[in-house]
Amino acid sequence: MLRGMATVSYFADDHEAAKAWYTEFLGIEPYFCRPGYAEFRIGDHQHELGIVDGKYGPAERGGAILYWHVDDLAATVARLVELGAVEHEPIIERGPGFVTASVLDPFGNILGVMTNVHYVEMSRIRDSGERADAGTVGPR
Repeated sequence: MLRGMATVSYFADDHEAAKAWYTEFLGIEPYFCRPGYAEFRIGDHQHELGIVDGKYGPAERGGAILYWHVDDLAATVARLVELGAVEHEPIIERGPGFVTASVLDPFGNILGVMTNVHYVEMSRIRDSGERADAGTVGPR
């Protein structure tokens, strides 16, 4: 039923400032812009990260945390904090090969980052052309 993350949207009352902040953090310009919306394609699968003017967002924010896989968790968290994010949850080992952290970006969104052995293994399989059967890769 759920085939993969397509777009995640972060909301900001100061849309232009959020667009500039994510451009700085990601090191790329958004590939698509219109008033009140900017979209970046990022990562191995070119997932879409949308920065949306807060006036278009839900009245209540929060809930789920989407974790982006990163190769160096400590360095990524340090860079986010250097750019003005605030620690939401410190680096925590959740199990062998699954380590998470999250920050609040300057606009109030929770940005989750993690190292994830399953993600690394699936990337290796994809790059090698091997077949991966659902539920057989990585410890859980």
